[in-house]
Amino acid sequence: MTDKEKQTLLDRRYLKMAMIWAQNSYCKRRKVGAIIVKDKMIISDGYNGTPSGFENICEDKLNHTKPYVLHAEANAITKVAKSNNSSEGSTLYVTSSPCLECAKLIIQAGIKRVVFTESYRIEDGTELLKRAEIEVNQVELQNIGELLNE
Repeated sequence: MTDKEKQTLLDRRYLKMAMIWAQNSYCKRRKVGAIIVKDKMIISDGYNGTPSGFENICEDKLNHTKPYVLHAEANAITKVAKSNNSSEGSTLYVTSSPCLECAKLIIQAGIKRVVFTESYRIEDGTELLKRAEIEVNQVELQNIGELLNE
């Protein structure tokens, strides 16, 4: 197995973990999960949701996402910031491509690679990451069933 094939296999495995982690989200409209990996070790994880201590309801009565809901990437990055770990040179695995705000956090956190499954409707986040010379890869997967049966 080549190094590229090994990396692809690892990417798919970590994306599986991010997809499973996304199921922890209380958000109804969209569940997103993120895993930060450095030196083949998971150093942080996150999913979209409200800040600590808030109610676990992400949508308002009109089914719009509340403005203070944190994205999975932001939760993973702030979690690693509170730990003794450093995200410098790490890889972020996320179930949806990052938005512009999360892309800024990714750049500032020193993350060097982003691997995602689904494209977000607005691509300015991935464009900013590429401008910052962060490697961005999309791995298309059919569904969680396909992932779990690999």
